[in-house]
Amino acid sequence: MTAHQPAQPGHHPSGSRKTHPPGTVAWALADPLRAVLAAIAVVTVLTGAVQVPFGGQVLQLIGADPTPETRQLFGTVGMFMVVVGGLLLHTLLNVVPSPEVVLWSGLQKTGAFGAVGIGVLNGIFSPIALLVAFFDLATAILLFIYWRRISAAPISAGPAR
Repeated sequence: MTAHQPAQPGHHPSGSRKTHPPGTVAWALADPLRAVLAAIAVVTVLTGAVQVPFGGQVLQLIGADPTPETRQLFGTVGMFMVVVGGLLLHTLLNVVPSPEVVLWSGLQKTGAFGAVGIGVLNGIFSPIALLVAFFDLATAILLFIYWRRISAAPISAGPAR
């Protein structure tokens, strides 16, 4: 399936279906990296959702001045965290995760690391915000490792026509 072809119900682009083991614990044990990334995606959604209404308080925790402008911008960033974290979680819970979603999530986490780091260097955030930055960097590294793994996996072409 290409970007120009509509998805067919019950058909996955890879042509193969790998079933998850039953139960959450069994699923997590079958692929611990995927489970860790799914947990991080949930944390991303939750923290993004908190940033939207409580951005001022979060800004104070990381040493930034909670002006109306910074609260608005921080809330907007929180909304995008919900969207990107939710998209990552959605693909990780699929039978076959999308390598493109994993790649772009890794790029987003890399960008977040850089943006927060620059904010600390410019005195906008206090050094405590580096904890968030390095968590995003670690997440990006894990996402790139997982992306390489799922991108290298052989894709079944399905039955010949």
